[in-house]
Amino acid sequence: MDANFFDLSDETPVYVISVAAQLSGLHPQTLRQYDRLGLVSPGRTAGRGRLYSTRDIVMLREVQRLSQEEGINLAGIKRILLLENDNIRLRDEVDRLRAEISMIRALIRYELPPA
Repeated sequence: MDANFFDLSDETPVYVISVAAQLSGLHPQTLRQYDRLGLVSPGRTAGRGRLYSTRDIVMLREVQRLSQEEGINLAGIKRILLLENDNIRLRDEVDRLRAEISMIRALIRYELPPA
């Protein structure tokens, strides 16, 4: 057996739709609708069945919370999720660029002769 066989992350799609529905507290048809709308994008089996990850389950719960508790419609939720993902991506990019600038500054300090 492969040593990494049980090395699963939160992103690994492992739950069939019935289990994902139970874990998220939603009806399987609701999960299908959220998939069609692009709110959650589960993995697929060879036969095209949906497989959900732990991250997908958390996302499904958040969609439900935003809908039920905050009264946000699905189009608004989709926009919120896209903006949150963009925000995370941009923060990561800023962190990477800051590290790169620090490295360049350090190289300049150590490679230029003193004035």
